[in-house]
Amino acid sequence: MSLMAVIAGAGTATVAASGAGQQIGYAAPSTPGIGSAMVGLVLVLGLILGMAWLLKRMPGAGQGLRQSDQLRIVGMLSVGSKERVAVIQVGGEQLLVGVSPGGISRLYLLPEALDVAPAPTLPNFAELLGKRLRKGA
Repeated sequence: MSLMAVIAGAGTATVAASGAGQQIGYAAPSTPGIGSAMVGLVLVLGLILGMAWLLKRMPGAGQGLRQSDQLRIVGMLSVGSKERVAVIQVGGEQLLVGVSPGGISRLYLLPEALDVAPAPTLPNFAELLGKRLRKGA
């Protein structure tokens, strides 16, 4: 009797002993249906909306996203692929700075301040969404 025959015979004996009527993959979980996918989607959307609401209500959250009154970028000009020259206003002074991947360096202190163009105001998203929803209704 060859070694392959012994191994093959041992494998069939184990399968026969474990249960002749059982099907392969009987213990595998069934695929999730559309209902569980919808529940998961609702949970994720609820989590996103809840975190947005919480972020709005927390004091000091998102301060890094708003522009400061004491520090403002007046203008910027790209002078290379990764290099820029910018005029920044710090309090009442304006500085010309160089920005590169290696860091930021002060190039010049401007004796007279440049005119600062007012920042464009972005429309309120809630108002725009409300108008669109009213038009569609």
